[in-house]
Amino acid sequence: LSPCRATSNSRIRTMVDSNGSTVNAFIYQNFVMLEIDGGIITKLVVVILMTLLSVYVNCIILYALQSKRVFKESPRYILFAHMLFNDSVLLILNTLMYVLALALLKLAKAVCSLLIFLSTATFRNAPFNLAVMSLERYVAICFPLRHAEIATQKRTYIAICFVWFFGSANILIDIMFAAVMDPNFFYMQMYCSREQIFIKPWQLDVFNGCNVFLFVSVTLTIVFTYISIMITARSTSSNKDSAKKAHRTVLLHFIQLGLCLTSFVYGPIERALYLMMGGTVLYTHLRYLCFVTVVILSRCLSPLIYGLRDDTVRPLFKYYFCYGSSKTACLKENL
Repeated sequence: LSPCRATSNSRIRTMVDSNGSTVNAFIYQNFVMLEIDGGIITKLVVVILMTLLSVYVNCIILYALQSKRVFKESPRYILFAHMLFNDSVLLILNTLMYVLALALLKLAKAVCSLLIFLSTATFRNAPFNLAVMSLERYVAICFPLRHAEIATQKRTYIAICFVWFFGSANILIDIMFAAVMDPNFFYMQMYCSREQIFIKPWQLDVFNGCNVFLFVSVTLTIVFTYISIMITARSTSSNKDSAKKAHRTVLLHFIQLGLCLTSFVYGPIERALYLMMGGTVLYTHLRYLCFVTVVILSRCLSPLIYGLRDDTVRPLFKYYFCYGSSKTACLKENL
């Protein structure tokens, strides 16, 4: 998911030919000659600072969630904590791969495969986690008397395990297939790119098919829960405030799902830009802008969309955010 820098087109063609796979036909779009100057360094600093700030905010909210027993036992906040952890790992890995690509550093294929596995799994976990969060709100509003029985702490952790299973199964199979087919898998040096793992054309087709299935299934799940909560909120006179809050929460899931959709179309957008502009300076600027807004910024919004609007989490966040500088003032203001 990260933009890359590389050498000349002839060297790129040689690399693609040596891989012996037509799947890598578009890899060259990731490798455009860039000279390290003030502009490139500024862009790199912006990406790193955005990532560090977002991860720092996520860590504060995670610490706040761990400070109260009710947060650790509530399925809603367990799923929220998992989303923050997942997004933080994804941001760190994307930024790391961006730095490696910009520096044109090669890694052992086994090490790169581990980075790609975690990056792809956390990328796919995000929409799955949204679907589970929507289902939890659906049960809480539509079946309030059975919510404590259905949405237990144990079942929530089982659901998270399934999220990781479905999010990582496809890329894990691709990596295992590459390891079996390539005897030098653990020793070969490579530029760290997801396409380098695909050694057969059908793998890319399966990968794209899984992305389509993932997005459609998650969209249908959130639409179903949204409509069900709306119907329940209008048909019952009791617990309207809770239903209204759940209605807004699921609506926010739509926003977050839209951000996930933009991440899915990041690759096609890149290819379209390259085909229209080639390796021009304008292309590199637009590609960087696309990377920052679609991949980085979309993940930075999770704590703002969910955590800081929560009346229970927000005071704790304010308290721990300024814990080191003005602990007493924050304590009086928020607690």
